[in-house]
Amino acid sequence: MSPVTHFLTSWLVANSANMERRDRVLVTAAGVIPDIDGFGLFIDIFSRNNGASFEWYQRFHHVLSHNLLFAFVVTIAAYLLSKKRWVAGLLSFASFHLHLIGDMVGSAGPQGYLWSVAYFWPLSNFELTWQGQWELNSWQNIAITSIAVCIALFISWKHGHSPVEVFSTKADSSFVSALRQRFGYPL
Repeated sequence: MSPVTHFLTSWLVANSANMERRDRVLVTAAGVIPDIDGFGLFIDIFSRNNGASFEWYQRFHHVLSHNLLFAFVVTIAAYLLSKKRWVAGLLSFASFHLHLIGDMVGSAGPQGYLWSVAYFWPLSNFELTWQGQWELNSWQNIAITSIAVCIALFISWKHGHSPVEVFSTKADSSFVSALRQRFGYPL
């Protein structure tokens, strides 16, 4: 799935419990961080420009940080850094796994190439995949993203904080203010 979709769905998970901004940011980050192994793409682009070919992205994306071991690392970090430790830890674990599920159902490439997840890596090279996986640019992913945007807008309007809070409290305040000026204030 798209990083934007992962971001929005993770932020929605973070808002399923009454937590402070810091904890919501941690849970949201837990749902986006698995894609850190996608930075191998930049290594591949740089190496191709220099006459070498590493293929890090193809070999390591959905491997290095799309697994149970990394899920535990992220969950423990969220637990230690949060105020509501158990709630934030459990929601971080759920958010992380929502990312993996999203990738397994909605990340197929062109010509039917299916992304798999090396869930038990480094203990096992066994890869999980789903044969019904739809393409990354499919209507299903667009629909999921659109629904997530609508729910996020409603939560933003009602609760006074938006996904923008992850990046800037000032911009978040301005965004929520604009929403409420346009649609009124919640009762």
